[in-house]
Amino acid sequence: SDRVSRRSSAVRRKKKGVTMTVPSNVLLQSFRSVLDSPGMSVSHARRGHAIATGFAHPADSAFVAASGAEPQSALVRSAKDVFAGTCGGITVTLVGHPFDTVKVLLQTQSATNPAYKGPLDAASKVVKSEGFKGLYKGVTSPLAGQMFFRATLFFGYARAKEIVGVSPDDPMSYAKAGLLAWMAGSFFESPIDLFKSQWQTQIVQAKQNPNYVPPYKTVGECVKASFNHNGIRGPYQAFGATLVRNLPAGAIYFGVFENTKNYFAAKHEDGKPRDWEIMFAGGLGGFFYWSLFYPVDVIKSAMMTDSINKAERKYKGFLDAGSQLYKQGGVKRLYAGLVPCLLRASPANAGMLFVVDKVKQLLG
Repeated sequence: SDRVSRRSSAVRRKKKGVTMTVPSNVLLQSFRSVLDSPGMSVSHARRGHAIATGFAHPADSAFVAASGAEPQSALVRSAKDVFAGTCGGITVTLVGHPFDTVKVLLQTQSATNPAYKGPLDAASKVVKSEGFKGLYKGVTSPLAGQMFFRATLFFGYARAKEIVGVSPDDPMSYAKAGLLAWMAGSFFESPIDLFKSQWQTQIVQAKQNPNYVPPYKTVGECVKASFNHNGIRGPYQAFGATLVRNLPAGAIYFGVFENTKNYFAAKHEDGKPRDWEIMFAGGLGGFFYWSLFYPVDVIKSAMMTDSINKAERKYKGFLDAGSQLYKQGGVKRLYAGLVPCLLRASPANAGMLFVVDKVKQLLG
């Protein structure tokens, strides 16, 4: 048996007629030394980190390269980001649209002659007059729009993380990537918000004036009017206000979400946050996104529900809108609709970010 062992402990190679013999124990030791080197060590925590953040540790990349495994192509990664974002868009719309309808009704009603006393009163009156489907009035446009917008947002966020080079050791890196992602996403979100707000505000006008005749029978008519009055810039009514809200809020949104998720992940041996922790992180990110910059959203909503015809608008710009709203009811006017907004923010964003995270995990 010793002879068999000695014979099997050699590896023979033939090169140009020359036989080279290398003891197998030398090869094994060399292989182990490579794997055990600092640059090649792949721990469970690092694998968990890759799952939790969507980015592999440099050591993991080295291991992939050494093992000969083919990394995913940029096209495949992008397709997964888009699909996950689309699923997130469906989730956030179905969960959040009724709250958003109530929020817009409270934000845009007259301060001197309000149609609703509060969020519960607004919701009950809508359900009483139009049924539960009234809370989903105009949902078709935001559903399609949110699917497209969220797909774009999470695609942009994934690319922004690559550009910034995010790391748990640099908490601000996620905020920087979030700012870039929302900057790009705003070009898609702003038109969606405009047409949704124009459609929803017709409910308010109808409640306040029985003789009111809605200018648009469909969202398509609203889109057409926007282009007819303002050309290519039509869908970007109040775009400046959208950026004023989205850039800082988007940075905080992803910054809070990712860092909270990383905090939970670090507490587990496998480096993975639990499902409820992902949802908590998403809800917390959504809460800060809306609560810190809500007055800006109120001003944006006022500008988006203003007349599409520029000659008939009440507000000359962002500062003028803010000034007029403040004169209507002081600081309180700038926080109209805050309660339904925050009630929506946490569950809708918790659901959306959880779905996006899980879909990306399932897709690998």
